[in-house]
Amino acid sequence: MKKKKIGIPTTKPNKVKARREELGKTQEWLAEQASLSRIFISEIENNKRKNIGIESAKRISKALGRFVEEIFP
Repeated sequence: MKKKKIGIPTTKPNKVKARREELGKTQEWLAEQASLSRIFISEIENNKRKNIGIESAKRISKALGRFVEEIFP
């Protein structure tokens, strides 16, 4: 039996990009802090991904110094 993948919808306007820019950080920095690829971060910021996994959302939120609910409401 396949394990069901649970995802968190990404939002518009994009709070990941807004918070990253507020901190004066690059996509590369965020990717490194969250242990994700820069391409993945770019896809989230440009709304090319409709959903992301919970673990990825937690890593991104932690790197941005916010709760998951603040970044992915």
